Amino acid sequence: MRIAQIAPLHEAVPPKLYGGTERVVSYLTDELVALGHDVTLFASGDSVTTATLDAVWPRALRLDPAIRDPIAPHMLLMEHVARLADQFDIMHFHMDYWPFTHFSRQKTPFVTTMHGRLDLMELQPVFDAFPHVPIVSISNNQRLPLPQAHYVGTVLHGLPENLLTPLPGPRDYLAFLGRICPEKGVDKAIRIARAVGVPLKIAAKIDKVDAEYFEREIVPMLGEGVELIGEINDRQKPAFLSGARALLMPIDWPEPFGLVMIEAMACGTPVIAFRHGSVPEVLEDGVTGAVVSDEQEAIAAYPGVEALDHATIRREFERRFTARRMADDYLAIYQTLIDARKP
Repeated sequence: MRIAQIAPLHEAVPPKLYGGTERVVSYLTDELVALGHDVTLFASGDSVTTATLDAVWPRALRLDPAIRDPIAPHMLLMEHVARLADQFDIMHFHMDYWPFTHFSRQKTPFVTTMHGRLDLMELQPVFDAFPHVPIVSISNNQRLPLPQAHYVGTVLHGLPENLLTPLPGPRDYLAFLGRICPEKGVDKAIRIARAVGVPLKIAAKIDKVDAEYFEREIVPMLGEGVELIGEINDRQKPAFLSGARALLMPIDWPEPFGLVMIEAMACGTPVIAFRHGSVPEVLEDGVTGAVVSDEQEAIAAYPGVEALDHATIRREFERRFTARRMADDYLAIYQTLIDARKP
């Protein structure tokens, strides 16, 4: 199968540090190549892939201080892909609604995975205007705000099976991994860790838009067993997650998927997460972690979570959340869309 994977240009594929969408695109692309498919990845020029890389911009936009209009490179990307569309059996976009207008009016079948939240008011008229564009959701909960969209499947994310593996050694702290912002709940994680009497290590990115929140709300809470270690990459994650008794994810928003949950599971680490968005679809309460409603429930659940079997958690990751399973799910969708276009 000749497959085009089209990624946003904000981050490299895979991203150098934080970045969920581009990381998933990387895992999927490389797995499709491993399965024998002819894959072209449209992404920034500093991307690394086993597929054929077609770069319309030399480096990730987030790392280029000269960029003031990020829309312009994406417009160029869309036009470049459109001119090559007839070279592919299927085009897979990871850029939200960007391809809807032009690619609905050409012959090559395409599909778009929605990686972000769909509960934004301004999305409603967009999806009303394109009721037949094929969409893939990354959890069933993600679909709820936009029931009118043309969903052709839900594909839960996956990781390469041996990317993150459990490492031996003591588990002597709680972990927070991701981004520091109000909806991710790092302040709640700090309070939970202190309430159960376990140190907390925070491996997180701070965006410019959240810098004021960080200085105002989080900095005064640091110290006294709470350590901020900054952003970490995939090479650092096995040690970070394997050393944790549990990952805390006290989110306050409709999380579309939550890649950190399966990263922790890959290392045999249980997760304590608030019941929002995809959490009940990803975690199995009492097996891979605890699904709770608030801080008090998280504190009460901690002793049981700490006692969960790490090997069982790793096996659940292998059963449900590998990149191979994700690639197989997408290939089935690709074939259905290709068959639907045949005369």
